[in-house]
Amino acid sequence: MYRSSKSSRLLLLQEKISLIQENGSLLKTIENLNSEMESLLKNKEVADGQIMALTKSLDALQKDLKDREILVHDLKQSLELRRKELNDCRAEITSLKMHIEGSRSGRRWVSADFEHLASQTVIRSLQLEIENSKAKDFVAENPVKPINSEKEYTQTEEKVIEIHEDKAVLSQPIDLASGMSDVEDGELQQTQTYEENASQPQEISQETLQLSSNGNRTVENNENIQRNNSEVPPDDSGMIIQLNNQMGEPASEKMGLETIQILSDALPKIVPYVLINHREELLPLIMCAIERHPDCSTRDSLTHTLFNVIKRPDEQQRQIIMNACVSLAKNVGEMRTESELLPQCWEQINHMYEERRLLVAQSCGELAEFVRPEIRDSLILSIVQQLVEDSATVVREAAAHNLALLLPLFPNMDKYLKIEELMFQMVCDPSGAVVETSLKKLVPSVIYWGNKLDHILQVLLSHVVGSAQRCPPVSGVEDSVESHLRVLGERERWNVDVLLRMLTEVLPFVHQKAIETCPFPSVMGHFAPSERGDAFFSTSLLELYAGGYVEWPEFDWVHVDCLPVLIQLSCFLPQKEDYLKNRMTKFLLVISESFGDHYLTHIMLPIFFVAVGDTYNLKSLPQAIRSRIKGLRPKTVVAERLAIMCVLPLLLAGILGAPSRHEQLAEYLRKLLVQGIMNEDKPINSNAEIIDAVRFLCTFEEHHGIVFNILWEMVVSANVNMKISAANLLKVLVPYIDAKLASTHVLPALVTLGSDQNLNVKYASIDAFGAVAQHLKSDMIIDKIRVQMDAFLEDGSHEATIAVIHALVVAVPHTTDRLRDYLLCKIFQLSAVAPTGSDMMQRRERANVFCESIRALDATDLPATSVRDFLLPAIQNLFKDPDSLDPAHKEALEIMMRERSGGTFETFSKVMGAHLGIASSVTSFFGEGGLLGKKENGDQPEPVESPKATPITPTEDTRFRRIMRGSFTDIIRVQGPIDHYIVDLHRGQVQTHGGVNKDPRPHFLESKVIGSNQAST
Repeated sequence: MYRSSKSSRLLLLQEKISLIQENGSLLKTIENLNSEMESLLKNKEVADGQIMALTKSLDALQKDLKDREILVHDLKQSLELRRKELNDCRAEITSLKMHIEGSRSGRRWVSADFEHLASQTVIRSLQLEIENSKAKDFVAENPVKPINSEKEYTQTEEKVIEIHEDKAVLSQPIDLASGMSDVEDGELQQTQTYEENASQPQEISQETLQLSSNGNRTVENNENIQRNNSEVPPDDSGMIIQLNNQMGEPASEKMGLETIQILSDALPKIVPYVLINHREELLPLIMCAIERHPDCSTRDSLTHTLFNVIKRPDEQQRQIIMNACVSLAKNVGEMRTESELLPQCWEQINHMYEERRLLVAQSCGELAEFVRPEIRDSLILSIVQQLVEDSATVVREAAAHNLALLLPLFPNMDKYLKIEELMFQMVCDPSGAVVETSLKKLVPSVIYWGNKLDHILQVLLSHVVGSAQRCPPVSGVEDSVESHLRVLGERERWNVDVLLRMLTEVLPFVHQKAIETCPFPSVMGHFAPSERGDAFFSTSLLELYAGGYVEWPEFDWVHVDCLPVLIQLSCFLPQKEDYLKNRMTKFLLVISESFGDHYLTHIMLPIFFVAVGDTYNLKSLPQAIRSRIKGLRPKTVVAERLAIMCVLPLLLAGILGAPSRHEQLAEYLRKLLVQGIMNEDKPINSNAEIIDAVRFLCTFEEHHGIVFNILWEMVVSANVNMKISAANLLKVLVPYIDAKLASTHVLPALVTLGSDQNLNVKYASIDAFGAVAQHLKSDMIIDKIRVQMDAFLEDGSHEATIAVIHALVVAVPHTTDRLRDYLLCKIFQLSAVAPTGSDMMQRRERANVFCESIRALDATDLPATSVRDFLLPAIQNLFKDPDSLDPAHKEALEIMMRERSGGTFETFSKVMGAHLGIASSVTSFFGEGGLLGKKENGDQPEPVESPKATPITPTEDTRFRRIMRGSFTDIIRVQGPIDHYIVDLHRGQVQTHGGVNKDPRPHFLESKVIGSNQAST
C-alpha cells in the first residue's frame, strides 16, 4: 500500500515537473512571439512609411503625366496650325511659279522679235508712201467712182471682221505667251499704219481696198509680210474691231472667275440637300471649282467636300470619287496634289466609318503616280502603314491591294526591309480575306519589285519553324516524345497555316529562278523557254548536278533548306494536327508536280526515307550536301518514335502519295502492315504511330482503294495477329469513309472478323462496329449492326456483353433513335437477368457499364414510351443488386428516377424500400435534411400503389442537367459531413443555413462544399 502511494506521488511529481517545464517553454515561446510581433509592427510602420512615400511619388508622377499630356495636346494643335500654314505657302509658291514661268516666256519672245519688228516697220512705212502716191494719181484720173469704192470698202471691212473672229477662235489652244506676243505685234503694226494714213483722202479706189484687205492678212501671219511687201496693211476700222476682240478676252476671264466664285460659294450649301444616291452628279462641278478657284482656303474646303460628299460611300460610289480625284490630280499637277489632296487623305485616316478609311486606302494606290517620287515612299507609305493596323478587315484588305500597286512607283529600295515586314504582317493577318489578297497580289509585287527572293525565303522558313517552336511542349518530362511536341494555340496554328500557303505561292518563283540560273548550258539549249517545265529536271541533269562540279544555290534551296525545315516542323506537331499536316502534304505534292517525277525519285524520296530511319542510296545528291541529309536520320529511340509519328504520314501521303507512285505506295504499305506483323509476331496496335500514319493517309480519298485492298488481305489471312490488326485499323478508318464504302468494304470485313472462331478477333471487331454506328446513320447499316450485335450477345459471355454495351454507348450521342431504342431494350433485358456467380468484380463491372449506358441515354431525347417501358424498369433492375452499384452511379440513378417519375419517386421508394433495401439511402438523399434539397411546404405527393400505374407528368426540359449529371454526381460526393450546404437542383441556387446565394451559373460548376472534409472526385 505504501509502495503504491509512493509510486503515485512520484508520478505526480514527474507530471508536475513536466508541466512546469512545458510552462517554461511556453513562456519562452510567448516571449519570442511577442518579440516577433514587435519586430513585425516595426516593419509594418516602415512599410507604411514607404507606401506613403510611394503614394506621394505616384501622385507627383500622375501630375507630371497630366502636364505632359496637356503639352502634347498643345503641340499637336500647333502642329496642325503649322501644317495649314505650310499648305497655304505651298499653294502660293505654286501660283507664283506659274506666273513667273508665264512672264519669262513672254519676255523671251518679245526680245527675240524686237529687232525683226523694227526692220519690218521701216519697210512698211516706205511701202505705204509709194502706195499713197499711186492712190493720189489714180483718184485724179478716176474722180467718178467714190460711191462704188465705198460700198466695196464696206464689204471688205465685213470680210476683215470675219477673218479676225475666226482667227481668234482658232488661236485659243496656242500657248498664252506666244498669243500675247502676236496680239502686241498686230497692235503695233495697226497703230503705225493708222498714224501714217491719218492725213490721206477718204476716197480710195477698189484696187486700194483690195490691197488693204491683203494687208490685214499680213498682220495676222508674219510669214505673209515678206511675200506681200507691196501690199497695204488694214485701215483704221479693222484695227478698232480687232482691239475690241482683244479687250473682250480679259472681260470673259473676269466673268469666268466670278462664275467659279459663285459656284464655290453655292456648292457647300447645295450638297446637303441633294439625295445621297445622286450626289456623285455634283462631282464635275466640285472638280471644276477646285481646279479653277484662285483661293487656297476655298480649294481646301471644296476638297474636303469632295471627300465627304457621301457619308458612307459604297464600292461604286468610292470608285466614282476616286476617278474624280485622279482626274483632278492630272489637271492640277504634283504640287497641288501633295498640298491639297493628300492632306485630306490624312485627315480621313481615323474616321469612324470604315467606308471613308477604305476611300483613303484606295487613294494611296491611285494618286501615287501624280506626286513626287520622294513623297511616295514617305508620306503615302506612312498612310498605308497606319491602315495596315486598322480594325476593319476591308480596310486592311484594301491597304494590302494598294501597297501592291504602290511598290512599282517607289524611286529606290531604301524601304525594302520595312515593306517586307509589312508583307509578313499582312500574310499572318487573322482575316482570311486579307491573307488571300496579300498572297495573290502583295507577295508577287514585293518579289518583282525587290528582286530579293532568297531573303524572303530565308525569313519565311524561320517564321514557319519559329511559330511552332515558341509554343509550350505537350509534356514537361525530359527525353520523352511529348516533350518534343508543341501545344499550338489558335493564333500559332493560323500563322503556320498561312505561312505554308505562302510557301506554296512562292514555289513557282523558286522553280523559275532555278531554271534561269541553271549552270549547265548544254541542258539549257535543249529546251525552249516555253518548254522548261517539269521535264527540265531530267535524269541527265540530276546526274550532272550530283557530280558537284558547280554550285546551284537556287536549286539547292528546295531540298537543302525547305524539305529539312518541313521535317523539323512536322516533329513539333501532335497527331491531332491533321489540318497542318494536310497543308504540308499538299505542298510536297506541288513540289513533285513542279519539278517532275525524276526529282521526286532521285531527291525527295531519299531525303524522306532517311528521315524515317530507312536506308536509301544518296548518290543522286552532291557530296557536299550528303552529310546534311544524313543528319536527318533519327539517332535515339525517342527520335525514331518521333520520325514514325510525324514524318511517316508525310512520306506516305506527300511523297508516295504522288499520282505516279501508287504501286510503290502499295508495296511500302504491305511492308509496314503485313510483313511487319509477320516479323514481329504481334498485332500492329502495339505500334499506334503506324496506325495513325495509315489513318492520315486515308484522309485523302484517292488512297482508299489501296488501303482497303491490303486490309482485305489481312482479314482473310490465317494469322490471328493480322486479323486483330485489321480490326483495329478498320476502327480508326471509319470516320474518313462514306456509307457506300462502308457497305461494300468495311461491313463485310467486320462480319468476317466477327464470325471468326478466335475470341480475341471477335471481340476486336465489336469496337469497330461501334465506330461504324457512331459515324454512319444509314438504316441499312444500322440494321446490319443490330443483327451482328445480337449474334455477339447470344454468346452469353461476360466479355462479349461488356464489349457490345461499351461499343454502342460511344455511338449514343451521334447515332439514330432506332439504335438508341435497341440499346435501351438490351440493357433492360440484360439487367433483368440476375447475375450468376459470386465474382463481385464482374458484377460491379457489369453494373457500371449499365449505369454509364443509362446515363448516356438519359442525356438524349428519349420518347415517353421508352422511358416508361425500358428506362425506369432498367433502373429498378439495377437497384436489385445495390452492392454492385458505385455510390456515384446510385445517386445519379436516384435523381433520374425522381425526374423521370414525375414527383412520385418518394412513394415509389416507400413501396420498393423493403424489397430493395434502399429506403434509408433515398430518405437521406431526398428528405427534408437530405443532400439534394428541401421539399416545398404543402407539396405532398399523392400515394399510389405502383410506380407503373403512375402517369408520367410533363416536366420542364432538363436535358442540359441530364447531360451534365456525370460531372455533378462526382462533385457532390464527399467523405465527411455535408450538412453545411443544401443544393437545390430545381432553383439553381446554393442554400446555406445563413441564407441563399443566388448565382446565375450552374450550381454544379460553382458550388463548393465547406466542411471539415474536402470534396472528392
